Amino acid sequence: MEMLLSVAIVFTLLATVVILLRYGNLRCKGDMPTSLFTFIAILFTSGLDVGLIMFPLTEFPVYASEAEYGFTNPLAIEFGFWGFLVWGFYFLTTFYFVLIEPRVRLFELPLVKFVNNMVIIGTCAFTGFLFLSYLPTYIEGITPVMTYGLVALVVLAAVWSSSDVRYVKLLSVASTWLFIALIAAMWLNTGAGVQGLGSTMAGIGGYFSNIHQFVAPITDYHAFYLFWWFSWSIMIGQFVARFSGGLKAWQLCVSMLVVPSIPIAIWFSVLYLHFEQSLAIGGLLNLAMVVVGVIFVINSLDSLIRLYTTNLRIEAEKLGAVRYVVFNWTLMFGLVLLFQFTPLKIEWIGLVVIGLYALITVQLWRRRRQLGNLGQESSSLNAAADKA
Repeated sequence: MEMLLSVAIVFTLLATVVILLRYGNLRCKGDMPTSLFTFIAILFTSGLDVGLIMFPLTEFPVYASEAEYGFTNPLAIEFGFWGFLVWGFYFLTTFYFVLIEPRVRLFELPLVKFVNNMVIIGTCAFTGFLFLSYLPTYIEGITPVMTYGLVALVVLAAVWSSSDVRYVKLLSVASTWLFIALIAAMWLNTGAGVQGLGSTMAGIGGYFSNIHQFVAPITDYHAFYLFWWFSWSIMIGQFVARFSGGLKAWQLCVSMLVVPSIPIAIWFSVLYLHFEQSLAIGGLLNLAMVVVGVIFVINSLDSLIRLYTTNLRIEAEKLGAVRYVVFNWTLMFGLVLLFQFTPLKIEWIGLVVIGLYALITVQLWRRRRQLGNLGQESSSLNAAADKA
């Protein structure tokens, strides 16, 4: 399974290189274009969840103690699991859904459409399940009844916010600013100052000097992360493509790899200072982490629910607001419980997505003549846009 995962990662990297070399100057503009800041905010908050907020403090000790991670420091390992290169998955699928899918309509084929929607629904449920599983470690002393109740409320909030697309922009931008405020508060708590934070962030250089180590799974836990990224990649590409504001492909790639990685690098560095100094996080800071984490979960679930309901044509406008909320809350919360009480794993969904990648690649090869004029058509549109 890990060999298949490694081959899939190499394929995505090579595909990205080919796109940049051949189509790097093509503009990527969705049907609901937004500013770069709003686009990145939607990408960042939809493509991540509570794990970004809570996982690092539990993972740093593991990366510091296990020999497999000894080639660099724990901060660089953590960044490698969440930052930079893995965001290339999202660029590849965003490019596809902006410029290629409108021409080939492969995701309208019955088999592809069915698998795609099952992946979206399954990953959405896994996100809720992950939140359910780790919630007792985020909120000390929370009872099982309160845990299930809070997860039910979070799913309800996500379903409600998914009923109108205007909420996603507001929620994404607001949660981005809240995350920035959380970073600032946690940094002040360390007392490290600018110089202390800067020297800690320098440790992330260990990722870039060992970037080749992150192409293949380092451990089973790393493989779990990579399958997780794969399971999200097609869905996030579908969702955020509509908000792409018209950047050239190479600019979009750089933006998607670099811009989200900056707050991730700062956040992980701030948490690493807490780890190194053995600083306890309690009171208002812990509450703030939980609140931001909950909002990230709502963002993630919102984007996935909106995606599969649109694909299946069961939007709020068609079902009516009440039936839409009741149906999707019942479906999502039921599947969260299914993950809780069955051996379902995100790795299985990741494998299905890799298979979907392979199927789409074969279909694109068969329809390569249909894509032969992609560059010419887009170049003409680029010239018209530049003149305008």
